[in-house]
Amino acid sequence: MDTGRTETVAAAAARDSWFHERQSAWLYRRLAAVESDPPKRRLFEALADAADEQAVTWSRHLGSEPRFAPGLRARLVAALTDRLGPRRMRGALIALKLRGLSVYNAPATAGHAMPTTVEDIGRRHRGVGGGNLRAAVFGVNDGLLSNASLILGVAGAGVDARFVLTSGVAGLLAGALSMAAGEYVSVRSQREMYEYQIGLEREELAEYPEEEAEELALIYAARGMQVEQARALAHTLIQDPAHALDALAREELGLNPNDLGSPWGAAGFSFVSFGVGALLPLVPFLAGATLAAGTAAAATITLAALFLIGMALSLFTGRGAWRGGLRMVAIGLCAGGATFLIGRLLGVATG
Repeated sequence: MDTGRTETVAAAAARDSWFHERQSAWLYRRLAAVESDPPKRRLFEALADAADEQAVTWSRHLGSEPRFAPGLRARLVAALTDRLGPRRMRGALIALKLRGLSVYNAPATAGHAMPTTVEDIGRRHRGVGGGNLRAAVFGVNDGLLSNASLILGVAGAGVDARFVLTSGVAGLLAGALSMAAGEYVSVRSQREMYEYQIGLEREELAEYPEEEAEELALIYAARGMQVEQARALAHTLIQDPAHALDALAREELGLNPNDLGSPWGAAGFSFVSFGVGALLPLVPFLAGATLAAGTAAAATITLAALFLIGMALSLFTGRGAWRGGLRMVAIGLCAGGATFLIGRLLGVATG
């Protein structure tokens, strides 16, 4: 690569970094303007000042300070944040690579134990272990409801039971593969974004360790820790690069570096859970039932399974188990009844 091209690439990278810092500072000040909690407001104001300082550093590489105007996406997110508040817009703000948003993970209360080591930080960010179970229940529910509706719609047209079986198997495979592909793309894209953000944090930690320690201290202070204690903890963590990166990823980015998600694992999990649900209404036809008997049995199995799923979902919603089960049965009756009726009308019209 010739010298001129190298300088052009370096200048473009510097300009991109300058723009990111200026836009971050602009967004932090918008957050501070709508934040009613004083510690959080001071955190965002401090982060805005730090981003401005970084922008000045990058502008020296450019030779002059360019004219700044925030991007369309940043303006849209800022406008929504003004109306909905930072907590509801946290995901969109994280996607714009803002830091410190982990202060919205949990309220700072008198009974909330602040971390004193990086191990405490890790424990506080771990889930309660119900995430996979919840995803499995929803996956089974999606497969069950969608394939049962398909089977009832085809059966309503009055075709041979073999066509219902063929349609159900096709619906199972198409739905499961679609869910798996969608989960793979989603988790893969999310993981790449997280890895990029952690990579930027690693580079900044190596270049500006004291500034990163101060930002971490500000986050702890915003969560309720005394300022001097927060600074002491942050400077202790920053001495070990591995622990420091772990703490910064968790506290600045709200990420767990050890749990970014596996694309293949998510795809396989979605395929299996959807497939199990979609298989249930097919069982009578796999057993060789006639059209009438198979349709009745499929509807019965589906409604019973939906009732159990509704009861299982009450574990996560906190609502009554019976109420949850009956609600899912009502949803299944509406979906299955509508598709059966549509199939019957189509069968009459084409038959």
